[in-house]
Amino acid sequence: MGSSDPPVDGPSLERLRSVFRVYETRQEGEQLVYYGEPLVAQERLMKTVWPLFRENGYEVTLGVRTGEYVLVAEPAETGIDGIPWTNVVLFVMTVVSTLYAGAAWYHVDVAANPLGLLEAWPFAAAVVGVLLTHELGHYVMTRYHGVEASLPYFIPMPTLIGTMGAVIRMKGQMPDREALFDIGVAGPIAGLVATIVVTAIGLLMGPIDVPVEVIDSANTIEVEFGYPPLLELIAWAVGQPMVYDDPTKAVNPVVIGGWVGMFVTFLNLIPVGQLDGGHIVRAMMGEQQERVAALVPVALFGLAAYVFYVEQVSNASVLWVFWGLLATWVAYVGPAKPIDDEGLDTRRKLVGLLTFVFGVLCFTPVPIEIIA
Repeated sequence: MGSSDPPVDGPSLERLRSVFRVYETRQEGEQLVYYGEPLVAQERLMKTVWPLFRENGYEVTLGVRTGEYVLVAEPAETGIDGIPWTNVVLFVMTVVSTLYAGAAWYHVDVAANPLGLLEAWPFAAAVVGVLLTHELGHYVMTRYHGVEASLPYFIPMPTLIGTMGAVIRMKGQMPDREALFDIGVAGPIAGLVATIVVTAIGLLMGPIDVPVEVIDSANTIEVEFGYPPLLELIAWAVGQPMVYDDPTKAVNPVVIGGWVGMFVTFLNLIPVGQLDGGHIVRAMMGEQQERVAALVPVALFGLAAYVFYVEQVSNASVLWVFWGLLATWVAYVGPAKPIDDEGLDTRRKLVGLLTFVFGVLCFTPVPIEIIA
């Protein structure tokens, strides 16, 4: 049965009356449900009631049940409840998959020497480290702004680097543009710092030896990486080459971990939808972000055509077609919409622009070319 009195844990009806006329309340388990009539537009309604429920430790949403408007409030949980086994298992699987991928870069025959897999730990540490740092940058900011989010979910995959990256899942609503910006930009900035450190370490570690039998084998597949400007700048700064005249020498696999960080940074900074770049631009430009997002798929498809017809690298063109399709979908879904949509301060806008400059330095039209 419902009641005309507010639940003990919820805000008083007096504080809601200017924007939402309540005629019935219920407590359904941990949920607080307020039936009533909105008196203002949804944006103003949520801007008013969201902080009132947050004061009481709840996340609130506006919905419709059997034709009636309802405010549904659930306990806001920003901490970790118990051991996140799914996150732990995926992380361990990703460590194993990156070790297997790294074994190939170190030319270790795992079938003949299973324990040789451990020789690839520097590569695994580099790849997992830059990805983990990126995602923890997001996670720390979600905790700072009180937005409910999961720990990072790693995605193990039998690829050249052993993973498809990592993600966190934001479950809470975004309070304002400042929170949206800080959460969006923290991942790329943290990841870039880790990437620069990893790349410099990898270059200083020097090249590895490539067995002659690998070079002469007809089954060897040659993989050429496109080095972005940032990687070339780091190599110049530490005074180390990235390409060796001696075919028996190859760049240290740890450098590939840095390359992964740069590639992930660029992809995440694509200014569309739920990607980091989409969040940053939405925070900086408001709803004008939609105009930018509409151009992104066109630019990516154009890049795919350039790579295919001019660079004549088909596998890289397929990569950009895939991202063009993905960008089309995430543009349709759109970025997170903050409760308080007031403008962003100048300092944050400058940080956002600088972050995109570094994102451009992480770009190369042909990231990877596979030559059979």
